[in-house]
Amino acid sequence: MTVERSNAVTLKGNPFTLVGPELEAGSPAPDFQALSTDLTPVTLADTGNSVRVFSVVPSLDTPVCDVQTRRFNEEAAKLPGVKIYTISMDLPFAQSRWCSAAGVKNLSMLSDHREASFTQNYGTLIKELRLASRALFVVDADGVLCHVEYVGEVTEQPDYDAALDAIAGAG
Repeated sequence: MTVERSNAVTLKGNPFTLVGPELEAGSPAPDFQALSTDLTPVTLADTGNSVRVFSVVPSLDTPVCDVQTRRFNEEAAKLPGVKIYTISMDLPFAQSRWCSAAGVKNLSMLSDHREASFTQNYGTLIKELRLASRALFVVDADGVLCHVEYVGEVTEQPDYDAALDAIAGAG
């Protein structure tokens, strides 16, 4: 059964429906299957058992997503032992191209374009657009969500300080 949350997110003030559950800190991180930039399938288990950050963006080719991904690339260089993933519906080839052009090398890209597994399991799939909504998830070494943020307006930045505090607390 698919859970839909009507008017759960806006894009430039226009309401949209999110597909999937609304997760909460303290819950187990859901499994998923996405693709790395080399087209290898990646599941939650494949991301290891360290602290992980899943930074979800609609498309790398938009200004806010660009800023968010560059910010986490910078933070990743200061967070040894923490794995940071950017997840979008962009094709793996587009993600790879964007990373090369932006000089992003400290985090991993995951594409959810094929099955929308991550976006549905984490409640970030925008039904009407088949894009990911902006969100942040911090998962501890035991696979428990210790920070969850669904950004209500897709064109706004997430709360970086809250995520960084959660990362520090999870380590």
